[in-house]
Amino acid sequence: MKPQTYLAGRIAVLLTLAIVTPAIGEEKARSGGILTYMIPADAPPSFDGHREATYATVHAAAPYYSVLIRVNPENPASPTDFVCDLCTEMPQPTDDGRTYTFKIRDGVKFHDGSPLTAVDVAASWRKIVDPPEGVTSARQSFYIMVDKIEMPDPLTVVFRLKFPTSAFLSALADPYTWIYKKEILDRDPRWYEKNIMGSGPFKLVSYEAGQAIRGERNPYYYHKGLPYLDGIVGILAPKQATRLDAIRSDRAAIEFRGLPPAAREELVGALGDKITVQTSDWNCGLLVTPNHKKKPFDDVRVRRALTLAVDRWHGAPALSKIAIMRTVGGIVFPGSPLAATKEELEQLAGFWPDIEESRSEARRLLKDAGAEGLGFELLNRDVDQPFKYLGTWLVDEWSKVGLKVNQRVAPTGPWFESLRSGNFEVTLEGNCQSVVNPLLDVSKYQPSSVFTEQYGNFDDPAAIDLYQKMLHETDPARQRALMRTFERHTLDDQVHNITTLWWYRIVPHRSYVKGWKISPSHFLNQDLATVWLDR
Repeated sequence: MKPQTYLAGRIAVLLTLAIVTPAIGEEKARSGGILTYMIPADAPPSFDGHREATYATVHAAAPYYSVLIRVNPENPASPTDFVCDLCTEMPQPTDDGRTYTFKIRDGVKFHDGSPLTAVDVAASWRKIVDPPEGVTSARQSFYIMVDKIEMPDPLTVVFRLKFPTSAFLSALADPYTWIYKKEILDRDPRWYEKNIMGSGPFKLVSYEAGQAIRGERNPYYYHKGLPYLDGIVGILAPKQATRLDAIRSDRAAIEFRGLPPAAREELVGALGDKITVQTSDWNCGLLVTPNHKKKPFDDVRVRRALTLAVDRWHGAPALSKIAIMRTVGGIVFPGSPLAATKEELEQLAGFWPDIEESRSEARRLLKDAGAEGLGFELLNRDVDQPFKYLGTWLVDEWSKVGLKVNQRVAPTGPWFESLRSGNFEVTLEGNCQSVVNPLLDVSKYQPSSVFTEQYGNFDDPAAIDLYQKMLHETDPARQRALMRTFERHTLDDQVHNITTLWWYRIVPHRSYVKGWKISPSHFLNQDLATVWLDR
């Protein structure tokens, strides 16, 4: 058995997924209707999927775009079931796994009526892999294995890799890799930050900033019979109470991100069988990121004290009752063969089984660093679940070792700007990935010179070297050993980031919503082409 096959199989077996709706195809889909859904944010920071790393952008704009390949929408829990979107068939790699050749569908059109060809696919991927100066590509480090992107003819795109790796197809299936029009990119590579024009199942009708985004069915969509819906309306609402009231009163049918246990119980209690609930483990967790360029967080003793003060083992059960967090884990999605066991975690700072011993060590380190009674500001995102819940808990945890922390909550756009400009001391942020692929998911822990969305402002050649070794390694046992070394280096020796808790996804929705399946990511399966309404 090939190493990558073994790894994928283990992940597929270990992922837990509970779905209480019928599979796509078990009921006859109906065409027509408007799906109204809630987006739990005030506004996307921008509409450019290549630039952003937030569900606010995906949930608002994914229905308007195509991708090259994607996770199968009928099997979104699988980390290896990839299907074509714009391509005609999944390719077999050649050149000892270094070359992937994709044939592009003929006759695809952008929403402005112009043809989409391999020229546009290649241009979009070049922007993702090697963005022009002044343009950010959030997942550029996912594609460090890519050497060249070629377009031998208008219907063929070829990816040539520097080395074979089992991580490539998962990277290619990332749901943010939207295909843009080359003519527009040539004119203004930042045009898509403020504008939407793709070739997806829906065409943009209107966007009211901070209010709603509306789309209508694309009659020229290349997947026959799709989409089923006549249109979609995404309502932006950062407050959970607003979103719950909309679903309860049937002014909206679903929120795709996820709601806490109490919200599920409230909706089911009020509506009974009019509500269906889908649940899944979630490839998402919040990190505490100290800004290494702000004193005293340039001192590893202070960073280590921050993680030692936090009681994850006792905090997780309590928080899971009120928030979308449940599992204690390290840098790898729990359940993956590359994830640390409980015994391995307990060897790392912040995971010791004796919290009093841990906090005593935190106080000692703060004293040695001259930071006793340190006061600082925690920058947090204005999203109730789980950002503000976790932030409030962390402030209390840190107070137990004498730290005086003030929490500053900012809307999504300004929050991202503060992260990107380095205008913060310590922040709470997410490491939320799409396709379950630990080798790429831990890119977040790389220095910003490698991963542009790392906001800790540090350099670490040793971390880069360890990551490269993991990416090139195909033997599962050696990969796992390297991952443990990388995790120890990142979370214990240097404490570049501080992991908190992994999430649990709960999506209650009106039972008439059919054709959508939950996945371990709130980024996947969001083009809404297969959704239909049973009413």
